[in-house]
Amino acid sequence: MKSTGIVRKVDHLGRIVVPKELRRSLNINENDPMEVFVDGEKVILQKYRPAKECLVTGEIDDENKEYAGGIVLSQQGADQLLKELQEALNKQ
Repeated sequence: MKSTGIVRKVDHLGRIVVPKELRRSLNINENDPMEVFVDGEKVILQKYRPAKECLVTGEIDDENKEYAGGIVLSQQGADQLLKELQEALNKQ
């Protein structure tokens, strides 16, 4: 985990402002849903990704399939990944 050196106080309503520079670099926009995780004493915020979002294309579709390790791929994403894997293997 990388420290940013940024410190923010929690306000009286329990809110913390995520600095603009971080939102910009992580592509977090106003009204984007955020997911909250807890790991021991750490609170982790992550931009919410719907369960059926293709890891390769970002396409959200109920037809997307889940593979080993929770990897979700659309048909286009699976085809693209297969092509890249075949090219990588042929270079060896």
